Amino acid sequence: MKILLQAPRIVNTTSPFHLKKKNVLIANGRIVEIGDRKFQADKTIDAEGMILSVGWFDVGAFVGDPGLEQREDLNSMTKAAAAGGFTEVAVLPNTHPTVQTKNEASYILQNNSNRLVQIHPMAAVTRNCKGEELTDMIDLHEAGAVAFTDGLRPLWHTDIFLKSLQYLQKFNGLLIDHPEDVWLDLFGQMHEGQQSASLGLKGMPRIAEEITVSRNLKLLEYAGGRLHFAKISSAKSVNLIRAAKKNGLNVSCDITGFQALLLDERLENFDTNYKTNPPLREKTDAEALLKGLADDTIDMLCSGHLPVDDESKFLEFDQADFGMINFQTFASQLTSLGEEVRLENLILKTAEAPRHLLHMEIPKIDVDEKANLTLFDPNCEWEFNAENNFSKSRNSPWLNKKLKGKAVAVFNNGRVKAED
Repeated sequence: MKILLQAPRIVNTTSPFHLKKKNVLIANGRIVEIGDRKFQADKTIDAEGMILSVGWFDVGAFVGDPGLEQREDLNSMTKAAAAGGFTEVAVLPNTHPTVQTKNEASYILQNNSNRLVQIHPMAAVTRNCKGEELTDMIDLHEAGAVAFTDGLRPLWHTDIFLKSLQYLQKFNGLLIDHPEDVWLDLFGQMHEGQQSASLGLKGMPRIAEEITVSRNLKLLEYAGGRLHFAKISSAKSVNLIRAAKKNGLNVSCDITGFQALLLDERLENFDTNYKTNPPLREKTDAEALLKGLADDTIDMLCSGHLPVDDESKFLEFDQADFGMINFQTFASQLTSLGEEVRLENLILKTAEAPRHLLHMEIPKIDVDEKANLTLFDPNCEWEFNAENNFSKSRNSPWLNKKLKGKAVAVFNNGRVKAED
């Protein structure tokens, strides 16, 4: 089947058509024509005003498979990811069993040849992500692990963190950390501030993140290696990482699509859908995150997709689990962020920066190249609801809400998902 994308703006730094509007013809999983002519096709998508990039790549999504399949399994995750515009996802190791041997890595990778959305395992740094005993990271690297992290848990043990940086240098591996001092955040429910005080909830202070970022940057300076901070949230964290980059440290970071858009005041009605870790913070933090996106201190955007079943989410606030689903609503956040930061740069932080970080080849939008593509309409208005939610979970504050911005088509691995 031949599909013509008519007049999208191409955003792909490896393409000779970068930032140009062209017609793109796709057939049998490959790009067969690019130009100004209206090529013959079986299906034409009017892509005027849309952006065509290489397929979006999400780093750090949670999938409950194996062990917590009631939250999300590999099948439902790939459906939600494709609907959200993602063609590749690197998943966290916090499953049961933990991704810490070749067997678990192979389980994640199986069937990739038949999937629209390719899934890549990130392996645990420590056994069962407890922070106490290192895994065999060389074996895991050879088995296909693209990075090493304890995922939802921080690497709290200083010596383990140091040894991890040193160990990974044997194959230029990447260490990803969720920066949090668990003792300072113990029993915390939301950002520590005026809002938490008025609601009577135990707060999670900025310093719990910042002290960990500072410590880990010192260890990186001492040991060398490659370090990535996942889902930062505070203004000082941005400043610390900006300074470290200027000093030549090999450090990078990301934020979730919603972190710079939502403030802690959203929790005034105790809506557990807004309960996240890191927590939603204050306006000064959001402004610093936007500045970090604009000046490239923040390298990547991620969905932060973390499905939670009803029995664990819709409880009294202090009993509810952290997290929200965000694959399908991520594109609308790009539209909102694009009001403050150049939209093309946000696309690159979603499509190309993750591959660069993981030392993976960046696809090319050019004739006779494989079609690994996302077509994004920043002006599409739609409603996210139970009928079009492909996740097994429904912990989203945007459910039954009108949104602006949607991925309308994805192409990868000879497969396609396109809006009717």
